[in-house]
Amino acid sequence: MVDPVPGPVLFDALRAALHGGPPVSVSREGAVPDDVCLVVPTSGSTGEPKHVELTPSCLLASGAATTSVIGEGRWWLQLPVTHIAGLQVVIRSGFAPSPDADGCDFTSLVPTQLVRMLDDPRLPRLKAVLLGGAAAAPSLLAAARDRGINVVTTYGMSETSGGCVYDGTPLPGVSVDVTDRIVLAGPVVARGYSGAAPFDGRFVTSDVGRLVDGRLEVLGRADDLINTGGEKVAPLAVEQALSSHPSVVEVAVVGQPDPEWGSRVVAFVVLASPLSLEEARDHVGALVSRIAAPRELRVVDALPLLPGGKVDRLRLGSS
Repeated sequence: MVDPVPGPVLFDALRAALHGGPPVSVSREGAVPDDVCLVVPTSGSTGEPKHVELTPSCLLASGAATTSVIGEGRWWLQLPVTHIAGLQVVIRSGFAPSPDADGCDFTSLVPTQLVRMLDDPRLPRLKAVLLGGAAAAPSLLAAARDRGINVVTTYGMSETSGGCVYDGTPLPGVSVDVTDRIVLAGPVVARGYSGAAPFDGRFVTSDVGRLVDGRLEVLGRADDLINTGGEKVAPLAVEQALSSHPSVVEVAVVGQPDPEWGSRVVAFVVLASPLSLEEARDHVGALVSRIAAPRELRVVDALPLLPGGKVDRLRLGSS
């Protein structure tokens, strides 16, 4: 099932796979272990996608934990079913997601979608909008809630059957530990990667973060940290600062080689009104630090996205 298939065929295949039938793969062709029912690709946002093997138990545990927190209901499918977030909409819906919002209770979006759908009158009618796949700017969350949209931020990945931390709090059965990386454990963790050792219920992410009063705060990917002038800058902090400027609609920050600074902070922005580099630097300097302020501002019509809706940082980094 690597190629696109009609919705009813996918739904029937997933239902059968969850109850011991043939596995479904939207990632690759070939044999999989007997206890695997779904194979999905990672996003590929930092390189070649890996193939994640998910068992019925981890998917059902994820669905049960989600339902225990937000309740049961119909789902409005807005994400591609080639990645875990879209597939989880199908699974959580009881295999009957709706192509429109009429009569639905929930949907899942990535931040870029929410930016472009802020004034959609259907969103405030939903019980909850799960928002994941990337960090959401505080200004975006505030704008959504001002419009009556009940946004629930989620953190997770294919390796954890999708989102497993809601608004900074782990779902029931999930534990979070922070060492030099964020570590997620519990029944939602996938079997492992195809052809590699199993995770054994514990997944060490590529992200850095901290626990504040028991709530997880994600600071970004360890590989994304920009070493500029001997100091490490988290792109997420710069993005959140810039997104609070009234001229900025969307922003993504990457590091690029620089002969003087080692790496320089480069901000790609979609603007609603003109913004100069010095204005951007002053804004970030006041909210984060002067060393974190972008040394280059590139105005674009739209940020490049991967199929799952995440910003294509590799493409930006090579621009």
